Amino acid sequence: MNDRQREYFRAKLLAWKDEIIKEAKLTLQTLQEENVNHPDLADRASSETDRAIELRARDRQRKLISKIDAALQRIEDNTYGYCEETGEPISLKRLEARPIATLSVEAQERHEKREKVYRDE
Repeated sequence: MNDRQREYFRAKLLAWKDEIIKEAKLTLQTLQEENVNHPDLADRASSETDRAIELRARDRQRKLISKIDAALQRIEDNTYGYCEETGEPISLKRLEARPIATLSVEAQERHEKREKVYRDE
């Protein structure tokens, strides 16, 4: 991977991280503003369900930030774009689709097959 490609992915990862942080702040602000007790039990249950779903989504986004940070660190270490399992380059097409990828498509497929086998046992 050349310097221009690394810089492209670094900018893409940073933009993605900024977007996630903005969404998290907006969610927090919305949850604080919507702290309303609904007189109707059904409305309250619906509101609590919506809040729980939103918080779960934000938790997944929080975990994603750590993966983005790890990818940014790999860019700094010049290990970004290489499969952790085989050491082979990860295709640019895969990195474009999943910039935090740590495995090549082939290695990811093997990993998922092993996971499925162990899960089925």
